[in-house]
Amino acid sequence: MSTRILVVDDDPQIVRLVRSYLEQDGFTVLVAYDGEMALHLLRSERPDLLVLDLMLPRRDGWEITRIIRNDEHLAGTPIIMLTARVEDADRIEGLDMGADDYVTKPFNPREIVARVRAVLRRTQGVPATPHALILGQVRMDADQHNVTCDERAIDLTPTEFALLETLLQNPNRAFTRLELIDSSLGYSYEGMERTIDSHIKNLRKKLGIEPNQPGYIETVYGVGYRMVGES
Repeated sequence: MSTRILVVDDDPQIVRLVRSYLEQDGFTVLVAYDGEMALHLLRSERPDLLVLDLMLPRRDGWEITRIIRNDEHLAGTPIIMLTARVEDADRIEGLDMGADDYVTKPFNPREIVARVRAVLRRTQGVPATPHALILGQVRMDADQHNVTCDERAIDLTPTEFALLETLLQNPNRAFTRLELIDSSLGYSYEGMERTIDSHIKNLRKKLGIEPNQPGYIETVYGVGYRMVGES
């Protein structure tokens, strides 16, 4: 069964274009033109990834993202936001809500395919670490794709999971933002370094670990980030 992608946009031409390129690359594509239709397909069809426009009728992309990330059955669905809004504030808001990637219009449809494949590699590929990673109160089981902190289950987006895995594998190593992107995600694009800060902020909030405790993600000023502690 081929991987299923749900493309949501109220512009039929964009939907046809993205659908055509994804189908040429071997994906099965579902489509929706408004937020209500998107939620119905998400719950009934459980697609492997969502390409989501922000400006939609009948529930916009921000609301849909919030619903997905707060639904235990849908929370693991990777989301690539697609929008004409290019301001950094909009991009950061989307990432803060839990989007895994962000593409602005106009775009090259081949870029959409590349982004889809990159995100799916992180969510469907064979885990690089076949055992648990433990640092302080943080425990990651890469085989089961789950994370706990102080025995509390932590729901992470695929991008957050990949970043945390890299940090857990390399305790006390200071990564530049670009190194963290390359090691965790395997690709980068212009502006991606700025989005790492949003993902790290989300990780800190979800883990809830205080500074100076093992497992805290520390800012290394002038460099980037490191995770404090011994594995």
